[in-house]
Amino acid sequence: MRRGDKPVNIEVEQPIEVESLDLDAQGIARLAPNEEEAAQGQSGKVIFIKGALPTERVTYTITSDKARFSKAKVREILKPAVFRANPQCAAFGVCGGCTMQHLDIRAQVAMKQRVLEDDLHHIAKVAPEEILRPMGGPTWEYRHRARLSAVNRSIKKGTVLIGFHEGKSGYVADMLACEILPKQVSNLLPEMRKLVMGLSIVDRMPQIEIAVGEPEDPQSDDPKKTKPVIALVFRNLQPLTSADEDLLRAFADQHQVWIWLQPKGIETVAPFYPLTGKLCYRLPEFEIEMPFKPADFTQVNHMMNRALVSKAVRMLELQEADRVLDLFCGIGNFTLPLARKAKHVLGIEGLATLTARAKANAEHNGLVDKVSFMQSDLFEVTTETIASWGKAERWLMDPPREGAMEICKALADLHIQKSDLLPQRIVYVSCNPKTLARDTEILCHQAGYSLKGAGIVNMFPHTSHVESMAIFDRAQ
Repeated sequence: MRRGDKPVNIEVEQPIEVESLDLDAQGIARLAPNEEEAAQGQSGKVIFIKGALPTERVTYTITSDKARFSKAKVREILKPAVFRANPQCAAFGVCGGCTMQHLDIRAQVAMKQRVLEDDLHHIAKVAPEEILRPMGGPTWEYRHRARLSAVNRSIKKGTVLIGFHEGKSGYVADMLACEILPKQVSNLLPEMRKLVMGLSIVDRMPQIEIAVGEPEDPQSDDPKKTKPVIALVFRNLQPLTSADEDLLRAFADQHQVWIWLQPKGIETVAPFYPLTGKLCYRLPEFEIEMPFKPADFTQVNHMMNRALVSKAVRMLELQEADRVLDLFCGIGNFTLPLARKAKHVLGIEGLATLTARAKANAEHNGLVDKVSFMQSDLFEVTTETIASWGKAERWLMDPPREGAMEICKALADLHIQKSDLLPQRIVYVSCNPKTLARDTEILCHQAGYSLKGAGIVNMFPHTSHVESMAIFDRAQ
């Protein structure tokens, strides 16, 4: 509930038909218009019903009432939807994540595809020539990165709560397991409660970050080397005592995890115990191993990332003589696989730490002769900036949620100038369909490109997050 909303608790026994679903997985229903609304040609009041699905007939309890709409929760489902599913997680409905667990995974994918197509239609005013087949993968135990966003002492429960926030709330959900985390990590949630409760700085440890890497050696005879590497980053706002340090070391030994500490900003993240180790993920198709640190940005879903990288490289239709640009390259997730197929790849990244990590990963994989990296602010791009990058027939862009508007505007200016710096093909990987649609409008209506294809990548099952991929070709 937003600040300023007045909570209410009005039980409505009159059943209502649910028409659609929003991205927060709330059913959308509409009351019949009253006489005044009908006289003015208006529709009735909208009701957003938590827990309801399209086609269902439900009764509901109003929890927030405004002039134009109300928010509610389901009281009773009188006619369930055929695509309703049984939530697997015990924290469903309390935890603010995975709000779509009650929706069949196929319906989730269809809904996300519809969101992408609607945004392209309404914002970009274009339709893709081809709807790419949706990409899906594991739907449980897929999340290899997570931030347990608060560690909160609960006087009422007499313990520390470690988990994700409750829905639209500053409170932490009381959860002892998480179905989207790997089982080994989920099992640690109650154990981490006990650990933090035993520390002298129990009230000064507000966050634990989780990063899971692939096994050190999946073929080894040593069981320790065949298990996933689990790193836990504890945000300690005060120094640890020697007793605290002993507890952390014992926890690491007992549960075979790698503990890091973050006493201040992100730059202070450092290993505590053991002092050495290796986090990595692998892209077997390209014979790439990607070491990373817990604070580095990596995709949370390793299996889907493998599929995404593979498809993006195929969609670029590379030739051995091609020079490629990889914009927002991060630690080299696309750059290094592209270098296996092209003559040379230039990776450009805005953060110095990620640029350094990308260079180290190129050396680790023996690709220093086929790639180079540049640190540059990709939110401040002009035609001169693009000229400094040099000509490349193929581009890959994987921007953050803000999108790549300045790059697209610079391409539009180059189009007006009839420049030969314009790439022939762009593959755009997006984590926000609205900024993708905005950038598509620029590319297709101002920069001389056509939208050859677009489709979703279900990187985050059971959530409203829409990952997608779009392919742009320069019009002949």
